[in-house]
Amino acid sequence: MIYITRKESFNAAHKLSRPDWSQDKNNEVYGKCANPNWHGHNYQLYVTVKGEVNPETGFLIDLKWLKEIINVNVVDKIDHRNLNLDVDFMEGILASTENLAIAIWNILFPLIEQEGAILHAIKIFETENNSVEYFG
Repeated sequence: MIYITRKESFNAAHKLSRPDWSQDKNNEVYGKCANPNWHGHNYQLYVTVKGEVNPETGFLIDLKWLKEIINVNVVDKIDHRNLNLDVDFMEGILASTENLAIAIWNILFPLIEQEGAILHAIKIFETENNSVEYFG
């Protein structure tokens, strides 16, 4: 079993807020992240796939193809966007980094599986000190 990771970057705005809570309650739970005027991050996305090396190609997966599916299906939809307002796959979902990682997994898992590899992990750095890792 071999593991390969592709890194992509994107910038996005969001806020953590539940519409069924008062602003005071949102501030209590989410702090500055509940700012009604949004805030943003320079995210780092790591997509790790695993599987066996194809003896014919020497690859687990074509990294150019992996880059393309990550960009077309995820990064192009979220880069320089508002996760709460502009991203179809985050509609109706609290725009936490945890939920973003799960949503990205759900998009990429079947695409990677079709190529004969297994999605192992989605890791997102929201800041240099905070990251989320999801294993499905």
